[in-house]
Amino acid sequence: MLNNHLDNHLDNHLDNHLDNHLDNHSNKANSNTNDATVESNVRPEYDDEIQKIADYVLNYSIDDQSPNPADAWNTARHCLMDTIGCGLLALRFPECTKHLGPICADQITPNGARVPGTSYRLDPIKAAFDIGCMVRWLDYNDTWLAAEWGHPSDNLGGILAVADYISQKNISQGQSPLTMRAVLEAMIMAHEIQGVLALENSFNRVGLDHVFLVKLASTAVVAKLYQLPRERIMAAISQAIVDGQALRTYRHAPNAGSRKSWAAGDATSRAVRLVDITARGEMGVPGALTAPQWGFYDVLFSHTNKDLATKPEDDRRFKFQRDFGSYVMENILFKISFPAEFHAQTACEAAVILHPHIKGRIDDIERIVLTTHDSAIRIISKEGTLDNPADRDHCLQYMVAVPLLTGDLMAENYEDDYHEQHLSIDELRSKMVVEENAKSSKDYHDPSKRSIANAIQVFFNDGSSTEKVAVEYPIGHKRRRAEGIPVLEAKFRASLATRFVDSRCQQIVGLCDDQERLEQTPVNEFMSLFEAY
Repeated sequence: MLNNHLDNHLDNHLDNHLDNHLDNHSNKANSNTNDATVESNVRPEYDDEIQKIADYVLNYSIDDQSPNPADAWNTARHCLMDTIGCGLLALRFPECTKHLGPICADQITPNGARVPGTSYRLDPIKAAFDIGCMVRWLDYNDTWLAAEWGHPSDNLGGILAVADYISQKNISQGQSPLTMRAVLEAMIMAHEIQGVLALENSFNRVGLDHVFLVKLASTAVVAKLYQLPRERIMAAISQAIVDGQALRTYRHAPNAGSRKSWAAGDATSRAVRLVDITARGEMGVPGALTAPQWGFYDVLFSHTNKDLATKPEDDRRFKFQRDFGSYVMENILFKISFPAEFHAQTACEAAVILHPHIKGRIDDIERIVLTTHDSAIRIISKEGTLDNPADRDHCLQYMVAVPLLTGDLMAENYEDDYHEQHLSIDELRSKMVVEENAKSSKDYHDPSKRSIANAIQVFFNDGSSTEKVAVEYPIGHKRRRAEGIPVLEAKFRASLATRFVDSRCQQIVGLCDDQERLEQTPVNEFMSLFEAY
């Protein structure tokens, strides 16, 4: 009996021990399985940043909420004039025009969007590319400089193409066309989205090109032009974020090339395509930015490209220095005098000032000292062979050498034949020394200044030198608006004269000079003025 009792006791003890062991093992296995092989499928709300952009384009009133609405509208009008003018000037260059026109020859597109200065009527996606390509080709349209650089008027490609297409389609269906006020509003908002995101978020330091911001901004404002509801606008924005983004490789030595001249056209065109896909009912990607492991922040925004170091945690998300409004358009930088990368604009002005003092002494130059800011050094300071126009218009030394020698700088000066015929340009480049001025670098990033300072001093073999000529703010800066706007308007008139007869030029200028009449003009009528037959 004792043996039976002992056997039962041992059996119960072993059974309990085995059960507990199996339970613990099962719980541990389940825990590991849940952690390693099962992801939470609770679909999130749209990222806060996406909601912020969508709410801005839907709800912001320039007239009621902007501290300077008249300044915003007026600057947008001048920006429209300048941007179209830059595109017209680019039509003189075959390397640009080879990219324009329908994909399929002789294609007929009902209600097709017009490409200014041409006879093309294209679907809005290709028209957006063509307009964006023209606008950016000569590196002569506006600029925004902050932690990230860029050219917010690049967004006009998508804005104009879609507005023209919608207007013609509306008329064909007995509805009212959009007016140019809608175009100006979209420009102000696209500038704001791109510019505010650029203030404290450096995409170049993670290896991405600034045209990502063109795609993002164009997507938001084009979605509004299509009158999509809030959820659809957020869906479109999310598609732009996950779409895959351009690298800056084609902007930097030794790979700089002409893609930089059509990259923004590609971005604004892609935005139109993504809005079209979304308008057809395609679902969005709510966690496009913040999804752990797979979102934009973890994949593309967490490591610096120079040393592949992990960024501080606070720097792995977008920062907003200010709320969206109309600040960027009001403070935009115009390239008025020179088709040159903006960090070199004041250097070109200084070179023009020095030209009369050195033109008879070129062979006597011992060295040329260029004093500049950190961003210019990072982007456009180059030595060695410059292989193509895109290389040259992003070389500080080249952009200084030409006006030192000639007293001016024009788009033709970057072409291969001009370079080959003027060997003295490279001779001057070889004598240049580039130095950073710490104060200039600091003032460049100061929101109250936003200066783009450069200085030049020329030293001769006999020990003499010119004065050090420094220019802190280029003529296209807001601080020089009163001086710059007449020059901008003259630039616009000159660009019109390259494509149209005088009577048409006067008609266009008369309309663009009248803020109220321009805003009330139907988009399709405005675009008709720029058709070439």
